[in-house]
Amino acid sequence: MSRPSLPLAILLIVGGVVGLIAAFALTLDKFDALAHPGIKASCDFSVLVQCTKNLNSPVGSAFGFPNPLLGLTMFPAPIIVGVASLAGVRFPRWFWALFNVGMAFAIGFVIYLISNSIFNFDLRTLCPWCMGVWSVVIPMSLATTLYNLREQNLPLGSRVARVAGGLYSWTPIITLVCYVIFAVVAQVNLDVLNRLF
Repeated sequence: MSRPSLPLAILLIVGGVVGLIAAFALTLDKFDALAHPGIKASCDFSVLVQCTKNLNSPVGSAFGFPNPLLGLTMFPAPIIVGVASLAGVRFPRWFWALFNVGMAFAIGFVIYLISNSIFNFDLRTLCPWCMGVWSVVIPMSLATTLYNLREQNLPLGSRVARVAGGLYSWTPIITLVCYVIFAVVAQVNLDVLNRLF
C-alpha cells in the first residue's frame, strides 16, 4: 500500500474537475452542431482559435465517437482517486499501476491531439477547451508517473525510485517547460501571435 500524497490528490481533483468541465462544454457544442448543422461553436474566436473545425474533423472522433465523450467518462476517475486519497485511502500497488496505465493513455492521446492541431494541414487550429484538457492532463500524468515510480508501484528499482522522488517536487517546473515547448512549437508552425484575432 502506498502512502497518500496531498499534492497529488489536490492536483487530481482540480485537474479532473477542469477536464470534466471542458469535456462537458465540448459535448454541448457537439450536440448543438449535430442539431443545427453549420452553427459555430461557443469557443470559436478566430480562424486559429476555434473548436468547430476540431470537433467536425476525423481527429475529433478518433475512436468513432466524439472525443469529448471520452473525457466525460474518464475525468471522474482522477477526481475519485484524489478525493479518496484526501480521505486517507491507501490503494494497493496494482491499483496505482492500473491508474498509471490510464494516465499514460491520456497523455499519449493528448500528444496525438496536440500534434494534429499544430501539424495537420486540415486542422491547424487551437481549440480553447481542448487546450484546457491538455493543460491538466500533462501535470496529472507527469505527477502520477513520478509518484508511482517513487513509491515503487511501478517496480523499476530503487535508483529509479530515488530519481523520481527528486523529480516529483519539480513537477510544476517540468510542466511549465512542457507548456513553453508547446507554445514555441505552436508559434513556429502556426504563427499564433499574428493570427490570434
